[in-house]
Amino acid sequence: MPDSPREQTYSYLGPAGTFTEAALAQVPEAQGKTWRAVNNVGEALGDVLEGRSVAAMIAIENSVDGGVSATQDALATMTGLRIVGEYLVSVNFVLVARPGTTLADVRVINAHPVAYAQCSRWLGANLASHGHIPATSNVAAAASLFDNAQANAAIAPPGITAHYDLDVLAEGIGDNPNAVTRFVLVSRTAPVPERTGSDKTSIIAELPDNKAGRLLEMLEQFATRGVNMSLIESRPIGDELGRYRFVIDLEGHILDERVADALLGLKRFSPNVIFLGSYPRADRARPTVTPRYEDAAFTDARDWLRGLIAGEPAA
Repeated sequence: MPDSPREQTYSYLGPAGTFTEAALAQVPEAQGKTWRAVNNVGEALGDVLEGRSVAAMIAIENSVDGGVSATQDALATMTGLRIVGEYLVSVNFVLVARPGTTLADVRVINAHPVAYAQCSRWLGANLASHGHIPATSNVAAAASLFDNAQANAAIAPPGITAHYDLDVLAEGIGDNPNAVTRFVLVSRTAPVPERTGSDKTSIIAELPDNKAGRLLEMLEQFATRGVNMSLIESRPIGDELGRYRFVIDLEGHILDERVADALLGLKRFSPNVIFLGSYPRADRARPTVTPRYEDAAFTDARDWLRGLIAGEPAA
């Protein structure tokens, strides 16, 4: 039986040529399927929830700027989603312009805000008095040069000239040549995949109140079980000042005893815990786990407790 339209479609932040498209190109299941370019994260995740796409590729973290707030907020408020994989894309930029434009002609630059921030040192050194017009994506910034007379140049991904007739005025303008953006593939809620040994678990949690020490209490749920956090960022809940939710990435899988036990403790502590998914790490790195936090240690502890309850003689 042929795939349904939903099973043949993957959404990503477009248009063609974006870093998000490069991330989607790393997904074996997406090859040969329909790729639907969208304008923002909300539209991409809406496609998944409303059945237009089987999954959506979205940026969630950058090695220079940290978490992508629009993605974090969308995952916190749009229920029924699950992260099923992560992908890394090296990020660098070029400055492009309409044919015939020189660097000396540039007065206003169109650029996505994140890309613009990551090129600040080069721009300050080479175009100190320029203006900036924000764009919805790096490729959209380049495309806008043909219908936006205000901008003389745009910050775009390398290879943009394969899609648009533009001149490259400068290459490698990013401040950090090692910059990497982390993308996640998001589907509708489904059973978690089997653990691989090099996994990551993403959650969002809230504190029960603003009393002193509450954040420490939350972090202790992980520290006392040997669960390392690779990311923790706060985002305003929005109902009143001073109320925040925490976006957290954990090393390990929900089927790992230490992670499962930490999540149980967190659920007892937090009024709202959102499980975003357990999925293979893009870098395939395996966490270092001390013996007292390995699965066998938790199993032995439960057997010990069961024996005490049953009145079995001490070993």
